[in-house]
Amino acid sequence: MIVVSDTSPINNLAAIDHLHLLQQLYEIVIIPEAVFRELTDPDFPTAGSTEVQTFDWIQTRSVRDRTTVEALRSDLDIGEAEAIALAIELNADQVLIDERRGRLIADRFNLQYTGVLGILVEAKSRGFIAAVKPLMDALINQAGFWIAPALYDRVLQITNEVDAIE
Repeated sequence: MIVVSDTSPINNLAAIDHLHLLQQLYEIVIIPEAVFRELTDPDFPTAGSTEVQTFDWIQTRSVRDRTTVEALRSDLDIGEAEAIALAIELNADQVLIDERRGRLIADRFNLQYTGVLGILVEAKSRGFIAAVKPLMDALINQAGFWIAPALYDRVLQITNEVDAIE
């Protein structure tokens, strides 16, 4: 399975100490150079910085099709643009991306995508985590990840954690 990730899933899962879920689910995750740079910028230290530099299952690749990247830059930041362009080049099975605009564009290119919450749902369904709610709460409280209340409740319904709603 070929999986390409944008910055957000790596950063947010690292912030709550659950980056290992990506390896469990996908074995190898490929990131474009722009995502690597975003995560390792010394002026903006961020969760996931050390991991993308040291974990061999996170692989950095160059995007060859700069024309697609530049076309996508009118709507997306460089990390999202390169992630989508690289996913197209590699004929990726999935793109890990959270931003709505990036998902809409990925959909236009017929790319399958999921974000942090989809990763947590999949991790629970495969038995890698016991519950999604504490991790969503950690994303909100530790990583500053915004989840709309209706989406939060919907994820709890999908994962049969409705009783966990406070």
